[in-house]
Amino acid sequence: MNLVQTILVVDDDKSIVELLRDFLENEGFYVETAYDTAQALVILKQSTIECIILDIMMPGQNGFELCRQLRMESDVPILFLSALSDDVDKIRGLALGGDDYIVKTASPGEIVARVKAVLRRSSSEQGSRKVLDYGRMSLDLSTREVFIKGQPISLTPKEYDLLQLFAEHPKYVFSYDQLLEKFWEGIGDKHTIRVHLSRLREKIEADPNNPQFIVNVWGIGYRFKGEENGNHSHS
Repeated sequence: MNLVQTILVVDDDKSIVELLRDFLENEGFYVETAYDTAQALVILKQSTIECIILDIMMPGQNGFELCRQLRMESDVPILFLSALSDDVDKIRGLALGGDDYIVKTASPGEIVARVKAVLRRSSSEQGSRKVLDYGRMSLDLSTREVFIKGQPISLTPKEYDLLQLFAEHPKYVFSYDQLLEKFWEGIGDKHTIRVHLSRLREKIEADPNNPQFIVNVWGIGYRFKGEENGNHSHS
């Protein structure tokens, strides 16, 4: 990792870009700037970026779409910065792979602090093995393995991705539309999700008819209700 970390700020509001650049450079970061996602993609191909501050509402491709595109090939930390304070947008951003979500009313100092926090988490995870432990079930995020009572189980890539999303955001209720957008590019219906989650429950639940982990929230979607024993990092 570079001694000086590079932050990419993507926002169509030039005054916000300049303000954030001043604050971040004052904290010792090197800052690249882009005013739309097309410019951002060019910079990402040419430079090593340690963190992205990403606006959502921009002309052309929006921030959610860029995040989805980046998550196909990169785990660079992404911090959404948006005028939208609705929880639905926050959950959507996290579901697409965002690491944090801040409304634009936050002070520049708070934004810088959140950037530093995301970078600390990213740095600690790169050199370690991160395991989510939920008692009888655990997920090794570095190897994409799932264990039930210590024994590895076989999941399809889609089943694993669904399980990891729920396990990493246990307090959130994900709607059918959000799950369709993230995993099926918006194509499909409730039945598509029910079939996949039914197969997943058969593999991870002691009693699929009385699930311990992934539960239905009637009329909305699903949430993960397991109690985490803590994140464990092993060298």
